[in-house]
Amino acid sequence: MLVDDDPLVRSGLRLMLGGSAFEIVAEAGDGREALELYSADPVDLVLMDLRMPVLDGIAATSEFKKLLDPPAVIVLTTFDADDYVVRALAVGADGFLLKDTPPRDIVTAINNVLSGQPALSPSVTAALIKQVVDGRGDDKAGRAEKAIGELTERERDVAICLAKGASNAEIGAELYMSVPTVKAHISHIFAKLGASNRVQVAILLHDAGLA
Repeated sequence: MLVDDDPLVRSGLRLMLGGSAFEIVAEAGDGREALELYSADPVDLVLMDLRMPVLDGIAATSEFKKLLDPPAVIVLTTFDADDYVVRALAVGADGFLLKDTPPRDIVTAINNVLSGQPALSPSVTAALIKQVVDGRGDDKAGRAEKAIGELTERERDVAICLAKGASNAEIGAELYMSVPTVKAHISHIFAKLGASNRVQVAILLHDAGLA
């Protein structure tokens, strides 16, 4: 599903994805319309603009992620690291792309997210982490260390790799474990840390001095 209040942007995305293996089954001009369309015909993934009328991308992403079986959500914006993006990731967005991302990279990002991989470039991840960390209090390290202390040694190793932007396959190769085992560890890490995406884990690792 494509969600953007600019018909030209939606048209451009449709053209870019036209030659891929993905089928665009719906388009919406705002978050409210997207939720209504999804309730009638669920989709696997939503490409979501952030700044829209009626219901913006942050609020819509939050509503999607409250569903029992939510779709993956990749947010789109013209800015590479602003408060909107931080907030979108905080409510559970699965990835982040600039609107001028090359078509091939958009397809790669969609494939990554649908297979449980990150869809954030290391440079963008670093910028987002810095923005969040700069706004935190002096006790951030203590809180982070306490949270990380809940992880097993193996989960901690996986979390460190994850915070560096490694894919599940790369983590498996680094730590000599299968991809299904990596996915299981990541699920446990998210649950123990109260995280909904990899950026949130990376922020905690950064606060604890481990990334």
